[in-house]
Amino acid sequence: MTLAHYLAVSAFLFLLGLFGALTRRNIIGILMGVELMFNSANLNLVAMNRFLHPIGVHGSAVTLFTIAVAAAEIVVGLSLVIAIYRNRNTIYAEDISLLKG
Repeated sequence: MTLAHYLAVSAFLFLLGLFGALTRRNIIGILMGVELMFNSANLNLVAMNRFLHPIGVHGSAVTLFTIAVAAAEIVVGLSLVIAIYRNRNTIYAEDISLLKG
């Protein structure tokens, strides 16, 4: 497999995540779309590292860092979803307006 194959799969995953994040009404579905976009970026980093600098580990190190950031983002996002659900009894994005009374 060549670099173009990895980049094509990564672009497809990114577009699928973008589509999911923009079309979902459920907050958890939106977070899943964002995670899919993070994973496509990680695939790009690892593929570029493998094909451009096969000896170095810079791409893999950055990928591990972004995985840690994505995990922290999901923890914060899900805790916000739980807090909003407890107050509003809904997880649909259009029903949530915390500025309303």
